[in-house]
Amino acid sequence: MSPEDVIVVSDLNHTYDGKRYVLSGVSFRVKRGEVFGLLGRNGAGKTTLIKILTTLIRPTAGRISILGLDPYTHGAEVRRRIGVVQQDDSYDYTSVEGNLDIYGMLWGVPKSERLKRIEELLELFSLSDVRKKSVFDLSGGQRRRLQVAREFMHNMDILFLDEPTVGLDVIMRRTLLDRIKELARSGLTVIFTTHNLEEADYLCDRIAVIDSGRILAMDSVDNLKRIYGKKTVELVLGRGSRDLFLREVRSRIPNVDLKESDSTIKIVNTDPSFVLGVITEASRVSGVEIEWLNVRGSTLEDVFLATIGGGAVVES
Repeated sequence: MSPEDVIVVSDLNHTYDGKRYVLSGVSFRVKRGEVFGLLGRNGAGKTTLIKILTTLIRPTAGRISILGLDPYTHGAEVRRRIGVVQQDDSYDYTSVEGNLDIYGMLWGVPKSERLKRIEELLELFSLSDVRKKSVFDLSGGQRRRLQVAREFMHNMDILFLDEPTVGLDVIMRRTLLDRIKELARSGLTVIFTTHNLEEADYLCDRIAVIDSGRILAMDSVDNLKRIYGKKTVELVLGRGSRDLFLREVRSRIPNVDLKESDSTIKIVNTDPSFVLGVITEASRVSGVEIEWLNVRGSTLEDVFLATIGGGAVVES
C-alpha cells in the first residue's frame, strides 16, 4: 500500500439476505487530499459502501484499510479520524447553535474553538438568522444545511458525504462544494456520493461509476471523458428543406447518431471536424442555411449513459 493511500478496498462483497449481492467485487484506492466520487443511480450500492467504510456495517467478504487501520479491529480509532454526513436526518433537541455546540463538545473541541467555529459555520451556511430557532422549526433545506455544517465542527482526515446537497438551493450547493474543494487542497480526503452529474464534474478528482453493486468505470473526470470521447455537433437550420438536408447528412455518414428536436439537430461522432465538413456540404447541396452551430465536448452524462447502458468496465 502506498503511503499516500488512505483508503484501500479489495474485492469487497456484501449481501443483506444471503441471496442477492448489493456489492460485488468492489476494489479501489483513494489518496490523501483526493475528492473521490461515487456516481450511480438510486439503489446502485453507494450508501451501503459508505456504511461499510464508516464501520456502520461489516461486509460479507473483502478487505478494507482506512488510514492504514483495519476498521473492524480499530473501529474506535477510525471513527475518531473521520466525519460522516448521511442521508438520514439526526439532530439534538435544541437550537441551531446548540446543535453545533453539542456536536463540538462530543468531539472534544475546546470551548473557545467551538465558539469560533460556530460563528464561522453559521455565516458560511446562512444560518445566522435562525441560530436561536429549534431544529424542528426549520425548513427542510435549513435542517440539511445544519446537518452538513455540524460535521465541520471537528477536524478529520477523511470526510464521507452521502448525497450532501439534497435539499440545498443552487447557491448553497455551490458554497458547500467550494468549501469541500478548499479543505481538500489542505489535505482532507473526501468520499462524495451523488447522482448529480454536474456536481461530480465540478468537484471530483476521480470518479467511480457504480451500478448494481459493481464498479463499471473508474478514472479521472478528464480521462473518462476522453475514453468516452464522442463529441456532439449541435445546429439549428434556417430556410430550406430540412428533410433534404438530413438526407444528405445520412448519405455521407452511414449509421449516423443523429437526434432531432423541434429546433435543434444533434450529431454525435468521434470526429467533429469530419461532421462539420459533412454539414457544410449538405448545406450547399440542399440549399439550407445554418443559423447556429456548436461543438460540445463529451460530458459526464455521456460517460454515465455509456457505462450504465452498456455495462462496460473501464478502470485506471
